[in-house]
Amino acid sequence: MHNIEPFYNWRHFYMAEEDENSPFYERTYNEFYFTNAIYDYLIHPQWDEIGSPTLYVKLLSVDYNLHYAIIELIGEWNDTINNDIMFLKRDVADVLIENGIKKFILIGENVLNFHPDGDDYYNEWFEDVEDGWIAAINFQEHVLNEFRQSNIDYYINFGGELDSIAWRTDDPVELYKRVEMILSRRLGSG
Repeated sequence: MHNIEPFYNWRHFYMAEEDENSPFYERTYNEFYFTNAIYDYLIHPQWDEIGSPTLYVKLLSVDYNLHYAIIELIGEWNDTINNDIMFLKRDVADVLIENGIKKFILIGENVLNFHPDGDDYYNEWFEDVEDGWIAAINFQEHVLNEFRQSNIDYYINFGGELDSIAWRTDDPVELYKRVEMILSRRLGSG
């Protein structure tokens, strides 16, 4: 797992550690010293900790004018033991929401599995972005099945075209517009 880096080709557009409104403002990274692990597997030092021992993130892009954030995730999303949604909501989403973000794109290719435990934080996040949305793209099918079984699909949009977006070829605004178009058709608001 230590070879899986967060996507870095957008760093000329945005770097969370340089954004004073980011929850990761002024973070420093050591490219050679690996300190974080998911269970016994070291992960690349560019991933950001959010308080969970199993779920890490990278804030890839934020646009305060278009009101969106793109977040890449890695690890095990475990609400049952670690209450990971609490960390993601309180330590990342809330900070961004306070600064006008109301549309979230979660990239989940590297999320290994999901363990649910209630929907309070999902409901709160959903209500906090009342005229926005939360979209999950490229999560693995077994993770999406767990989302469905837990009724997380009421709060987070996924499925269909969102499950196989070739997002690395886009710039952040193109990805946002593509997800926005899919959700506009789906939600009947466009």
